[in-house]
Amino acid sequence: MAEILVLYYSRGGSVARLARQIARGIGEVPGMSARLRTVPPVAAVTQTARPPVPEDGAPYVDIADLAECDGLILGSPTRFGNMAAPVKHFLDGLGAEWVNGTLAGKPAAVFTSTASLHGGQESTLLSMQVPLLHHGCLIVGIPFTEPALSHTTTGGTPYGASHVAGADDNPVPSEDEAILARALGRRVADIARRLA
Repeated sequence: MAEILVLYYSRGGSVARLARQIARGIGEVPGMSARLRTVPPVAAVTQTARPPVPEDGAPYVDIADLAECDGLILGSPTRFGNMAAPVKHFLDGLGAEWVNGTLAGKPAAVFTSTASLHGGQESTLLSMQVPLLHHGCLIVGIPFTEPALSHTTTGGTPYGASHVAGADDNPVPSEDEAILARALGRRVADIARRLA
């Protein structure tokens, strides 16, 4: 069975919940499955920021996950219109994988969550695509043939799946956000299956 790596960092649970919706969408494509992984936190001072294994949720990513996947869907909360530091730190350490073309030719997509409707979702999604382009990934978005994209009043963009947590930091995706996250998972899985 072919696998799509759903790799993310989540602090409040919103991004992790979107990742699970994306994984559901991947599983709807015959012969495809999701491999959920997370990146460890980073620390601003010299200290151990990473326990040996996460206390709960997905295991930490291993470089082998990138080589073994047939596609990648990358998620991060938004930090001032950009990806969170742990995701950037992980991507910055992939020089050998870039040189070796580990991700070249694989479909890839992105997803995010913000506290506010205009909190930088689209700039975060676009900034996350840039390193994937450098790795030779084939960027996949959400087309407007997905009806929820035209009537969502919360998250969801053509650049990737997204969630608006709001001032109360609600991690549960709206119905439209969940539909679009599953659609993104299906789309990447379908393209990876066709490329294989």
